[in-house]
Amino acid sequence: MHKFLSLLVFIPLFGLGQVEQGRLTVEKLCSPAFHGRGYVNGGDSLAANFIAGEFEKMGCKFFKNTPYQPFQFNVNTFPNRMTCSVNGKALVPGKEFVVDPACPSYFTDSLKVYKITLAELFNGKKLKNKISEAAMSGSKMGIGFAFRFSDWKGDTLKIAKDLAKTLGQSMPVIELVDTKFTWSVSQEQSRFALLQVQSGALDASSDHWIFQIKADAKMIDHTARNVIAYVPARKKSKKYFVFSAHYDHLGRMGQETYFPGGNDNASGTALLLEMARYYVKNPAEVNMVFMAFAGEEVGLLGSQYYTEHPVFPLKDIQFLFNLDIMGSGEEGATVVNATLFPEQFDALKSINDKQQFLPKIGSRGQAANSDHYFFTLKGVPAFFMYTMGPNKHYHDVYDTYEELSFSKFNNIYQLLIDFGKVVAWKR
Repeated sequence: MHKFLSLLVFIPLFGLGQVEQGRLTVEKLCSPAFHGRGYVNGGDSLAANFIAGEFEKMGCKFFKNTPYQPFQFNVNTFPNRMTCSVNGKALVPGKEFVVDPACPSYFTDSLKVYKITLAELFNGKKLKNKISEAAMSGSKMGIGFAFRFSDWKGDTLKIAKDLAKTLGQSMPVIELVDTKFTWSVSQEQSRFALLQVQSGALDASSDHWIFQIKADAKMIDHTARNVIAYVPARKKSKKYFVFSAHYDHLGRMGQETYFPGGNDNASGTALLLEMARYYVKNPAEVNMVFMAFAGEEVGLLGSQYYTEHPVFPLKDIQFLFNLDIMGSGEEGATVVNATLFPEQFDALKSINDKQQFLPKIGSRGQAANSDHYFFTLKGVPAFFMYTMGPNKHYHDVYDTYEELSFSKFNNIYQLLIDFGKVVAWKR
C-alpha cells in the first residue's frame, strides 16, 4: 500500500446532491444571460459576481475582506454586427462562419474572393494575375483570396500558409474548412479581415465567390477579476491546499452568437463550488482555498497575475489542484504535471485503483495549457486534471450544458476529497 494511503479514511459521499447542484450551476453559467462569460455585455463580470455570491452564501471567508482580485488587459471584442453572405446566401455565425479572433472591423457589400488552387500555389501565371488584380484595386479592398488548407500537407501546406499570411497583410483572406470551428480570443487586431467558412456552406467547385461582410470589432482595455475564497483550517495553520478553475470563456461573436463554454469551463467552476461547499461543512487540517480565475482563455492571464500578486505566500501552498473540463469522464481523466510529481500522482492513482472512481487516470508531463502552469513555474506542486469522454466539443458553439453527461462528477468530487486527505491534510 502506498505510504500516503495509511492516512486515508474513505467516507462515501454519494447521493448528497453534488451532481444536481453542479448541473444547476453549469446550466446557469451557460445561459445567454452570461453572454459566454467573455468581454461583450460584461459577461465575465456577471459570472464573477455570481461565483462570489455563491462563496458568500455558503459561508466562505475572503482575504482582505473581498473576493475579488482585479487586473487589466487589452482584448479584441466583437460587440455588434456580425454577418457574412456568399453569393447572396446568409451564413450562420458560429456554425457556417467565424471571424478570426484578431479580425478588425470590416464592412463590404462586394468582395470578390478567388480560391487558390494547388496549380496556382507555386507562382503560376494565373496566381500572379490574380495578385496583380488585387494590388490594382487599391483602397477599395474589393478582392480577397481563399485557401483550403485541408487539401495540402507537408511543405505544400507550409507554403500555402506562408502565402496566406503574406496576402493577409494587404487584403482579406478566407480559409475554407471541413471540420468544426475552434474559436479563441486575441489581444491584437490584424490589418485586414480573416474569416473561416465551412466549405459545405458554399459552392466549393467554384473558383470565386462574392462575399458580403459586416463585422464590428473593438479593442478594449478590460478589467477582469479573479474570485478567491477560503475555509480556515479547523485549527490554526500556515499551510494551504488550493483548488482552482477558470470561469471565463470566449464570450460573444456579435450579439446573435455566443459560446456557452459548458465543458470549458463551467463544469470545472461548478466542481470548484462543490468542493468549497464540502469544506465549509468539513474544515480540513490546513486552510482550503478556492480560486476562480479570469482571463484564462486570453493566455492564462488571471493565474499569472495571481502568482505575481499572491494574497498569501506561494511557498505555503502544499498543493494546487486545477479543474478544467470536468463535464464527462466516461473515458477517464488525464493529469498534467503527473511526471513532475510522481509521488502525488501515485497516491491519486492508488485511490482510484481501489475505489474505481474513474475508468483510468492518464499521465502527462508539464504543459502550459491551463491555470496550474504559472504556479508550477513558481515552484508550487500542482496538477491539472481534465476528463475525457464522447463529448468532443471544444471552443465552439456546441459546448453547451445539454451536451454534458456529468457522468463522473460525483466520483471526481469524492476522488478529490480523498486525495486532499492523503496529500494535504498534514500540519
